[in-house]
Amino acid sequence: MKLKFYCYILTNKNRTTLYIGYTNNLVKRIEAHKKGTGALFTKKYNVTDLVYFEDFTNIDLARKREQQLKNWHKEWKWNLIKHSNPNLKTLII
Repeated sequence: MKLKFYCYILTNKNRTTLYIGYTNNLVKRIEAHKKGTGALFTKKYNVTDLVYFEDFTNIDLARKREQQLKNWHKEWKWNLIKHSNPNLKTLII
């Protein structure tokens, strides 16, 4: 079985703040964010709702995509999210 890697975007309940990360275990990482142990930023701003993710077969590609998205303008990020998740629903994995 090939290992998968993920680049993901989280937001808060008001859909005003974004957090971008990458991981090899999306379910475990999202649970960590929800428990407040994922990242200081997500804990401080209560950013726990998964609204977008991409999967990769290579960790370097996931990390590069994370860096690329972090350099995008906020509007571009929202457009990317809305393209696949127009209602900005929290994704369940």
